[in-house]
Amino acid sequence: MADSERPIVIVGASLGGAKAAEALREAGYRGGIILIGEEHERPYERPPLSKGYLTGKDDREKIYVHPPQWYAEHDITLRLGTAVAAIDPAAHTVTLADDGQVGYHKLLLTTGSEPRRLPVPGADQDGVLYLRRVDDSDRIKAALRPGARIAVIGAGWIGLEVAAAARTVGAEVTVLEALELPLLRVLGREVAQVFADLHRDHGVDLRFGVQVTELTGADGKVSGVKLGDGSEVAADAVVVGIGISPATALAEAAGLEVDNGIRTDQHLRTSDPDVYAAGDVANAHHPLFDRHIRVEHWANALNQPQTAARAMLGQPDAVYDRVPYFFTDQYDLGMEYVGYVEPGGYDQVVFRGDPATREFIAFWLSGGRVLAGMNVNVWDVTDPIRELVRSRRAVDPKALADPDVPLGEV
Repeated sequence: MADSERPIVIVGASLGGAKAAEALREAGYRGGIILIGEEHERPYERPPLSKGYLTGKDDREKIYVHPPQWYAEHDITLRLGTAVAAIDPAAHTVTLADDGQVGYHKLLLTTGSEPRRLPVPGADQDGVLYLRRVDDSDRIKAALRPGARIAVIGAGWIGLEVAAAARTVGAEVTVLEALELPLLRVLGREVAQVFADLHRDHGVDLRFGVQVTELTGADGKVSGVKLGDGSEVAADAVVVGIGISPATALAEAAGLEVDNGIRTDQHLRTSDPDVYAAGDVANAHHPLFDRHIRVEHWANALNQPQTAARAMLGQPDAVYDRVPYFFTDQYDLGMEYVGYVEPGGYDQVVFRGDPATREFIAFWLSGGRVLAGMNVNVWDVTDPIRELVRSRRAVDPKALADPDVPLGEV
């Protein structure tokens, strides 16, 4: 079979993989599409796993990208519960763990990422939980009961969203974080304090600057977290949220260029011209920022596959240049963030509104240019914030802070 007659194969039956298959069909591609996933669940979205699905507000059916019949209706071969063992770019083949083999014309990797494991004694006990897959969310949900003692290790987005969900159902929550504030590397001190105050106001025991040395337990079940100062936090369950690592093993073994993810150009093409990558796993060159960036958020998994699909079909204008976006919901706080700031990569934070009221917009600036903006309980402003970021022009900080000056006129 000639390469051009082979199907497009997508490894990773995730949101990214499903949206890529959808985009290929919408673009008019009528060839074969094989979507391979290690999980037994059809493709689903991950944000509900720490938000609505975890709290019980959303039922399971709402998490899925498409109805079950959609794949057959669009002539997409969906192979679930199927692990990929290897990729051979020279032969244009994917080898499956069951020794089967699939040839491809173009290959898209949407393998996502995996939670970092806690490297301390006792971390393999029952009741030590991570959140990445829907089954993980089910296990955490089962542990979140009124009066249950929940220890959350790591005050990043996942840790804080789980803490909020636990407090909402009446669990006792302790958050343990090595840094001085939650989300410190992401938001900087000025805005991180907002989230510290939010969780304290809702009864979370926040402990910063701590080192976890051991997870204690009995009969294989976790019962507490031992800290570097010798103290121990009692826990009926421990949720670990210390970051994720891109799932690059397949790409690396295949000889693709890997550096904090699979490196791609602005078309999401890897170092092999017939292999593409999208979502958490892709460290893509972004033309707006003129550098490679890897974004671990839902919007990338939603939107990058559209570009990858068009690029695989040979459309030269398929360039991924969207400004990064993410959101969170915790208690009565809703937030949207648009832009990209490296840790310590800004020289000024400008607030429009009072952070103490939890109804404000924060802007991160460098050299007078807006790098990112975050609206907290203020809505319908993401478009003008995005335009400020895209413009790359210097702005007047006083006008930026003035609520009487429309953002489009700053």
